[in-house]
Amino acid sequence: MKLAHKDIEKDNAGQVTLIPEEAEDMWHTYNLLHVGDSLRASTIRKVQTESSTGSVGSSRVRTTLTLCVATIDFDSQALERFYEAVMQGILRHFNFDVVKCVLVASPGFVKDQFISYLFKEAVRQDCKILLENRSKFMVVHSSSGHKYSLKEVLCDPAVTALLSDTKAAGEVKALEDFYKMLQQEPDRAFYGLAHVERASEALAIDILMISDKLFRHQDIATRSRYVRLVDNVKENGGNVRIFSSLHVSGEQLNQLSGVVAVLRFPIADMSEAEEDSSSDED
Repeated sequence: MKLAHKDIEKDNAGQVTLIPEEAEDMWHTYNLLHVGDSLRASTIRKVQTESSTGSVGSSRVRTTLTLCVATIDFDSQALERFYEAVMQGILRHFNFDVVKCVLVASPGFVKDQFISYLFKEAVRQDCKILLENRSKFMVVHSSSGHKYSLKEVLCDPAVTALLSDTKAAGEVKALEDFYKMLQQEPDRAFYGLAHVERASEALAIDILMISDKLFRHQDIATRSRYVRLVDNVKENGGNVRIFSSLHVSGEQLNQLSGVVAVLRFPIADMSEAEEDSSSDED
């Protein structure tokens, strides 16, 4: 949702112009509207005309409609179709023998309504796999429905405690630790392939974080460098974490070149070392 214009008076009267960007923005609009508000939007209507000869024609006309809000309701049927699609996605893609926890997060009460729907349907359909794994579902609050709110949810201490032994929580914590190290001891936090390779040659890498996207690099020689890097770190007792580029933490890692390392001991800044070597040559 984009806020295109805002003009609010001191008594809170005024107007705003919003541009929805996805279907979920209608839910946010629903939460903003109150009875008595006026809602204006551009729309297209089909207009039929009849000529004097009796022939009927139609045309599409763009017009602007203004509605005064008398009552507020959300399309419950559309919401149920969405819940059903999510339920089928869970049944199709989740392996509960492996899955330890399912986080259901949303702003407002959508998460609670979905959980209520999910298990009512599970009882009605006698879906044993959902009923047997009900304890794995956890309802938590998020500030929005965008996937970037996953990071916010996974950083919640209450959630972290329950997910302490899961891969997603481990990735989020590892990346947070890297950022802290980068601020506090930058000589122990390297990113970029060349810098991380140098740290690996010095047997300095304690934790290597690498995006799975790099193993799909189009250049075979570059792919081989990443594979060798991972093998070398493992052989020298380092811990390797491979991040999914589909997860929020993986996307964050990709913004840092896709490969970072936390070192056992500090190594002088690469740029300083290169400058020193060039001055010696002079």
